[in-house]
Amino acid sequence: MSLTQIFVAGIFFLVILALTCSRARPSLVFAAAAGACFLTGLVPTERVLQKAVNPGLVTLIILLLVSVGIEKAHWLRAASDRLIQGSRTGSLARLIGVAALSSAFVNNTAVVAALAPAVRGQRRHPAGKLLLPLSYAAILGGTLTLIGTSTNLIVNSFILDRGLPSLDFFAFLPVGLGATVAGLVVLLMCNRLLPLGRSAQEPVTEYLLEAEVEEGSPLDGRSVEQNRLRQLETLYLVEIVRGGQIISPVGPTEIVHSGDKLIFSGDVRDLGRLQDIQGLRLFALQDELLEMELTEVVLAPNSSILGESLKSCQFRTRFDAAVVAMRRGGERLSGKLGEIQLRAGDALLLAVGPDFKHHRNIDKNFYVVSGNQLSRQLSRRDSWLLGLGFATVIAGAALGYFSLLKGLIVLLGGMIGVGIVTTAELQRRFPFRIWLIIASALVLAEAFSSSGLADLLATALKGSVAGAGPYLALVCVFLVTLVLTELMTNNAAAALTFPLAWSLAESFGVNWMPFVMAVAYGASASFLTPFGYQTNLMVQNLGGYHLRDFLRAGLPLTIAYSAVALILLPLVFPF
Repeated sequence: MSLTQIFVAGIFFLVILALTCSRARPSLVFAAAAGACFLTGLVPTERVLQKAVNPGLVTLIILLLVSVGIEKAHWLRAASDRLIQGSRTGSLARLIGVAALSSAFVNNTAVVAALAPAVRGQRRHPAGKLLLPLSYAAILGGTLTLIGTSTNLIVNSFILDRGLPSLDFFAFLPVGLGATVAGLVVLLMCNRLLPLGRSAQEPVTEYLLEAEVEEGSPLDGRSVEQNRLRQLETLYLVEIVRGGQIISPVGPTEIVHSGDKLIFSGDVRDLGRLQDIQGLRLFALQDELLEMELTEVVLAPNSSILGESLKSCQFRTRFDAAVVAMRRGGERLSGKLGEIQLRAGDALLLAVGPDFKHHRNIDKNFYVVSGNQLSRQLSRRDSWLLGLGFATVIAGAALGYFSLLKGLIVLLGGMIGVGIVTTAELQRRFPFRIWLIIASALVLAEAFSSSGLADLLATALKGSVAGAGPYLALVCVFLVTLVLTELMTNNAAAALTFPLAWSLAESFGVNWMPFVMAVAYGASASFLTPFGYQTNLMVQNLGGYHLRDFLRAGLPLTIAYSAVALILLPLVFPF
């Protein structure tokens, strides 16, 4: 290996290490790696600029901006109440069928955000039996079309970057349909493996509430039992934070002191029980009394406050809301709530101020689960107008009358013209991090190929599987991508494995299409952990799922999905 190849290999190793073993933002990791390739001259300036305006990447960005308007349409929210009725099997079948079909054409995050509140709020069936299948169905549906998931558009961006024509709109359908049908059948058959979760009738047991013992409080110097802190029925004292030390479990004879932070677990609807205790100040209400109409939100993966604490990000000032309680899957959060680092998928229960709805950064940072409706819903006329325009763009692009990019640009301009979205909204919701990840990944792929490292690795891999032919190499590409997407994110996995897949196809002298598709389908197979796909993060806290729940329900789905995809790939796309 030359020094250049060693350097590029080191960059790729550090990228994978940072994405899998740290909490660094993928956008920063990719940008730093691309910057290193640019500054050392591995990729010239003109090529870097070309990557930034790659037609496939621009198409993805415009599509995500169009989705800002689609999120306001009433179609899915109107249909959600009718999906869950009758038997659980029938409700589940309707829910995952609609979610999969919708996700083929609409951003799957928007699909889950529209359907999840109705699933969680209904009283007919346990929410835990429905929420995770909803996320899985949305992921499966995304494999059906070019625009179904950002992964497919990222793969298309790499193809366009090599000077080849764009993939057809329904190029993913033959394999995706088989894998999706198999996946939906598994979801119906294996639903019993999921926990009951929390239904609307059950108390919220995973939230944590924090209260501080004030100076001079009558609670000071008395035991937990004497202060009747163990007799709150629906609230349970789980920890005391004192001078940076955590006392847990809390015994009945433990003496309470001024300045203690008391951490309670239980039904947040009984918040009034803590407010009635003299000398106890709630963390959320320490500044002023906010409106006690509680709003539940989930922290978005692209939120600007990830990695910060409630205090360091000045949450109260930034959003005109205070965190009454927070929840992170089944994980117990120890210590002061105000100092816990926020992660994507954290569920926050907010007491909101009068200006909360009007803050311009709410929809960028949170998915609203229940409570205040923050975004303006489109009128029925505008919803159907938008639907007709979107369907026209999809049909025209699929039939080859015009490019998808041109159709989406015209549609976005029309949405602005009739007031469905505003330029301020689009500026606020611009997916800068996705753009940065993909543009940087294209730069990395250029360095990977131009340095000769991709050909070197492909030749070595070809030698190790030469007796089995290109099919075994295809299986390896699929499985490596699948593992990476569970450890990092689907977009990052696709970006890292595409150059290797392409070089393998060239080294075998076979059609590149099955290898490219193996990357796309492997990157979408995020069923084993909540980390690889943002819809999994969304439902993790809503359903109170633990990692073991994802493993238990996701393993048979992963096996079925992978088997069907690997059988169909060489049949639909021959070598």
